[in-house]
Amino acid sequence: QLQFVESGGGLVQPGGSLRLSCTASGFTLDYSAVGWFRQAPGKEREGVSCISPNDDSTTYYTDSVKGRFTISRDDSKNTVYLQMHSLKPEDTGVYFCSVLIPPSRFFGQGTQVTVFS
Repeated sequence: QLQFVESGGGLVQPGGSLRLSCTASGFTLDYSAVGWFRQAPGKEREGVSCISPNDDSTTYYTDSVKGRFTISRDDSKNTVYLQMHSLKPEDTGVYFCSVLIPPSRFFGQGTQVTVFS
């Protein structure tokens, strides 16, 4: 059974950094694109970043995080990371990792990121 465990969230001041981790069990991520999504209070879940399988490792970032966030993967650990720098209050939300295994998209339980002034 596929499960994700996200970690690394927390409280941070504007300009601070956090590194989120997403470790999968019950499924090998090697051949899958993996994404990070976030959901702010009162808002819909949005895609933040995505990384293709390791033979390519193409990355995607939503405009609001370009230049500040970096996604990476370590398939030996079945883990995907999201390094976040220069955090802003608008980055606050629950961050989820996700993988698409057609026809379904699977999400982890999320980790809370709060950027406070």
